[in-house]
Order: sequence, then structure tokens, then C-alpha cells
Amino acid sequence: MKILQVNKLYYPWIGGVETIVQEITEWLNGKDNFEINVLVCNDKFKREVEEINGIKVYRAASLGIFLGMPISFDFFFLYRKIFKNYDLIFLHYPFPLGFVAYFLFSRNKDLVIWYHSDIIRQKILEIFFKHFHLFAFKKAKKIFVSNPNLIESSNYLKKFKEKCVVIPFGIDLEKFKLTEEIKKESEEIRKKYKPPIVLSVGRYVYYKGFEYLIEAAKDVEARFLIIGEGSLKEKYKNIMKKLNLESKVFLIPPVKNLVLYYYSCDVFVLSSIAKSEAFGIVLLEAMACRKPVISTELGTGTSFVNQDGITGFVILPKDSKTLSEKINEILKNEDLKEKFSQNSFQRAIEFSKENFIEKLLKELKNL
Repeated sequence: MKILQVNKLYYPWIGGVETIVQEITEWLNGKDNFEINVLVCNDKFKREVEEINGIKVYRAASLGIFLGMPISFDFFFLYRKIFKNYDLIFLHYPFPLGFVAYFLFSRNKDLVIWYHSDIIRQKILEIFFKHFHLFAFKKAKKIFVSNPNLIESSNYLKKFKEKCVVIPFGIDLEKFKLTEEIKKESEEIRKKYKPPIVLSVGRYVYYKGFEYLIEAAKDVEARFLIIGEGSLKEKYKNIMKKLNLESKVFLIPPVKNLVLYYYSCDVFVLSSIAKSEAFGIVLLEAMACRKPVISTELGTGTSFVNQDGITGFVILPKDSKTLSEKINEILKNEDLKEKFSQNSFQRAIEFSKENFIEKLLKELKNL
């Protein structure tokens, strides 16, 4: 079966959805006679076709990215040109251009959808594209979601419950094993920043809620490392300066090997404040490294992956006071920290790459 995965962007672009699309493509391509190609937008005004790790990737020329979405007319021409070569269209939501293209050119083609999250900030976009989204949801043979919380909290998915299939994202646990080299390098990081260390990872965008994590730092005797990049970097630096936290909070550019930092930390925090944080793969990665985690209750996968009181704490978003209290509770209680660490690892095992592949292959073969 030839499958065309359609998303807004693809590797080397950094993002949670982009990572998932890449993993689905690379993990499933070649298995059980599946051949998977990818159609996305470029971040520049140039059409490109390339091969990445054995995967054919079509990139439509774009005028750039506005409000998180590519602006591309070439996408429609390219979609129309190639869609007939495939047995199944695999759309990733939210990406309005993909849904419009399906409606215009391939409405009778078999379709599955992976629903990552609701459209939160761009409500005008949602109003304009609602017809195209609903058409695709009705036509789709299956709608995949990463966690059951999303079905219950999404107005769209509630209408299509019978089509929804929960397949939790998976990670390659082999990548997170503690080797002597990783142990040595993570100890160097601890020496550099001086423990205890609180870690967070993500793009510097609104829904990550890093300003609340920074504010929490003033009431915690620890070093806070926030790895990422993005448009809100200056805002965070101003908050750090205002609160005199420049010697406690460190904004670190993206690193090649996050595993070193996972093992160097004492607690991992995901301080997200909006449903755009649909799952939180970084939570799983930290848990695979046996770390206690703290996340927020958003009605998404952040409280599905992290089990409150078992693998860590789940708190309300935008609450710096409670966040600092929970960080301190873990740092000051070695027994609790050890309990969360062991439970985190056991929970992470449930989200293995192998389980993910097995479940998705089964669903695709039984369309």
C-alpha cells in the first residue's frame, strides 16, 4: 500500500508534530509492504523533492509561515500532481491546507487522519476552514488520537467518537539507556550548573508557559535549565532580570543529545498552559531516564502520560506558586523522588516504539 502523509512541515524543522510524522514514516516504511512518502510545505519560496533516511519528501514552495501555518499556493498544485499515485491519504490535523486540498482534488480517495490538537489561537482560521475539516472527518475511515483525554475535551472529536482510535505515541527506549559515556557527560553538566537541577525542554512559544516556570524558580533552591529557542526568548530574559534570577535560570539553545540533560536533572517540568500541548513526548523521554515529572492538567495527554501522585505531580496551569511547592516537595523528599523515578520508568515502558508500530500497523491493515 502506498501512503502519502500530509503535514505542514517536516524534518529538519523542529516540532512535536513534525517529529511524530517523521517517526511514523521511518518506522512504518517498508513494513508489511507499506511505502510511505511525505508532502509538506517548505519554509522558503522553492519547491524541493528530496530523500531523507530513505523517505521521499515533497516540499511545496511557500511565502513563509504566518500564525504557525505556511502560506503556500504551490502546495495545491503539488498535491494535485501526486495524490493519484497513492492508495491512502494520511492527513495530520491541524493543517488546513491539507484538508482543503483533499476536498478539492481527492475527495473519493481513502483517508485517515491523525488529530494532534484543537486549533487554539487561530480561531478565525478554524471558522474559515470548518467546512473542509468536517468534510474530511466524515470521510475518514479512522481518526487516530494519542490519548483518550483528547477525545473527551475536543468539540470536534466528540462528534466522531466511533471513528476515533487511541494509539499512544511511542519512543525508542534504546536511545535512553544509561551508558558510561552518558553518565560521565551528564555528571559534567551537573558540575557546571550545580544541583539540584530542574529541567524543561520546548520551543519558546506561548503555550509552553515557561514564564510561570521562571517565576516558580524564585521560591526554589535549584538551577533551572530551559532548553529551546523561539520568539519569546527576550520576554523570558526580561522576567529573569526583573526577578533577579539570572544566576538561577539558564536559557540553553537546542542541544544535539537531550539524553545527557535528562540524566543530569533531578526533576523534569512541562509547564504548558494550552491544549496545543497535546501529548508531551518530552515527558516520556524524561520518564524513560527515570526522572520524576511535573505537568499541567490541560485535558490532553499531559495528564495521561504523567499519573498524578504516581510518576510525579499534575497541577493546574499558570500556577507558579503550586509549581514551586511541588518541585520543592520532590527535591526535599528522597523517598518520594525515588518512588516517582521508578514509577516513571515503568510507565515509559508502556509507550515503547514497538507497541506504537504494532498498533498502528494493525489499524492501517484493517481499514
